[in-house]
Amino acid sequence: MAERVGIEVSLAVAEAAMMANTDVVAAYPITPQTHIVEHLAELVADGALDAAYIPVESEHSAMSACLGASAAGARTFTATAGQGLELMHEVLYVASNMQLPVVMAVANRALSSPLSVWGDHSDVMSVRDTGWIQIFVENGQESLDNVLCAFRIAEDPRVLLPIMVHLDGFYLSHVIEPIVYPEQSEVDKFIPPFKYALRLDTDNPVSMGTFAPPVVYSETKKAQELHLRSTKEVILECWREFGKQFGRNYCPVESYHAEDASILMLTMGSFSETAMTAVDKLRGEGMDVGLVRLRLWRPFPFEELREAVKNADVLIVLDRAISYGGPGGPVCSEIRSALYNEVKKPKVVGFVGGLGGRDITVAGFEDIIKKGLDISQNGSEEEFEIYGVRE
Repeated sequence: MAERVGIEVSLAVAEAAMMANTDVVAAYPITPQTHIVEHLAELVADGALDAAYIPVESEHSAMSACLGASAAGARTFTATAGQGLELMHEVLYVASNMQLPVVMAVANRALSSPLSVWGDHSDVMSVRDTGWIQIFVENGQESLDNVLCAFRIAEDPRVLLPIMVHLDGFYLSHVIEPIVYPEQSEVDKFIPPFKYALRLDTDNPVSMGTFAPPVVYSETKKAQELHLRSTKEVILECWREFGKQFGRNYCPVESYHAEDASILMLTMGSFSETAMTAVDKLRGEGMDVGLVRLRLWRPFPFEELREAVKNADVLIVLDRAISYGGPGGPVCSEIRSALYNEVKKPKVVGFVGGLGGRDITVAGFEDIIKKGLDISQNGSEEEFEIYGVRE
């Protein structure tokens, strides 16, 4: 029988990596992800997880160690946040182009300056084009489930790409929630043993990631782009199989009262659950509103997004990062681009909020929805607003 446990979400993420029988953990602490790698160190020290635990001198070194471990055929896991993700930045491109199926939990954190340890999505958006599969979660159960799914997806011979699982720093990472733990035997059935077909072998040495002159670089990048897009079907297949086996279902784009709503809001991450409460309240007052949640960030789910918003007149997008000097928020910009050629499409209004850990309450989401509707009726489509700034 599956067991329900009250546990801090960071610890549940670590235990998901343990249940997946991770071989190597390369770790460097940074708030708010430190509890993940601390708990993994405890699990290894106590003998609960038979893995090599590599404490490195920086996040750059952590990802570099992950490259070597994964290339040698080890199931590999790490975690980071904020500036730590930035310090890894150049190595992230290597992991994806060399098709190394590393799994990484990112406890999303605001970037400096000014210094903030609190959560927003500025770190996520800085690495959106590094070639990794990227999944957003809303609560602790989804965090555990999607770390398990990440190993199966990443290591699938049709994929062999690294995956980030994004969970909001502090809003999720440090919260205690009731989480259903699957039986280890069931996890073992779901995640097959890792057999990396491209692994380094000292008896058959090869070169990996070597110099590419202009005559082949473009072809390499085109192949990488096509391959990342092709993984969506494997991701969907994995989520379907997870739903059949464990009874919890995941989709690239998930809707809440959205099918017949003329006004939609789009969110990502843990704020979505607060937004649901606001939608319930406004619907109770007679407002024709629904919610769309974007779970799969890369590869971007174009078809699913278009289907989810096709009946809406207004789409209000909440970003938790700023595209400085641009159209407001990076998610809103991508949504507009995805809908550009649609004959029937909603008017898209962008808001940026929740920066640096700033909370958005149920009343705040109500306010955003009402302001978004007003902008759609009276303002320019290109307008956006940074929500929560004191006048």
